Amino acid sequence: MQSQSIRLNKFLAERLGLSRREADDAIASGKVLVDDKPAALGARVDKNSKVCYNKKVVPFEVGFSYVAFNKPVGFVCSRRAQGDAPTLYSLLPADFQKLKTVGRLDKDSSGLIILTNDGDFAFEMTHPKFYKEKVYEIELDRVLEPLHQQMISDFGVDLEDGKSKFTVIKTNDDRRHFQVVLGEGRNRQIRRTFAALGYKVTKLHRIQFGRYQLAGLKEGQYEKVEKY
Repeated sequence: MQSQSIRLNKFLAERLGLSRREADDAIASGKVLVDDKPAALGARVDKNSKVCYNKKVVPFEVGFSYVAFNKPVGFVCSRRAQGDAPTLYSLLPADFQKLKTVGRLDKDSSGLIILTNDGDFAFEMTHPKFYKEKVYEIELDRVLEPLHQQMISDFGVDLEDGKSKFTVIKTNDDRRHFQVVLGEGRNRQIRRTFAALGYKVTKLHRIQFGRYQLAGLKEGQYEKVEKY
């Protein structure tokens, strides 16, 4: 039986914590050898291949990790700080530095982030065809009109990248605090949807992503979780 193969850039991304583009750049620059020969873009490797990056062997077999993290406000999900905003990786131990975030939360948002080195899992958690429900607690700068709540939940709001529709559930009699249940995940979708109706989201906190929940995780805390 032929060994199961994997694209070299995906292999490097998962094992080294690189993006696919960074992996391609490493291959193109000659930093990657396969069976002691310079690797080619688009190459595939399997468990019988000897892959070296910067003269160090990259093992084929690797254990996948899944981590739930309660991201505080003020941290970005990228590996590099953005201006004065530090990266969430500065709050994680060395063992988790190579893990990638599954989707993102912007700097001004907080709550549940999943990190992993399992590319297939990350794809299934974020691609629209696999539908993963996400739940957020939000606060608005002013009272939400019932008509606007109905518009968002029942009809949707037109944005530049298409109609935005999600469930808005009242959680407080002051009508400024709500729970949002979202099936898709476009960039800053919740904030942009409310902004289109004249509101500012002053707090956005994710409490659930698919079957994963924050549970008892406090701000800045993390824990290993099982794959669902």
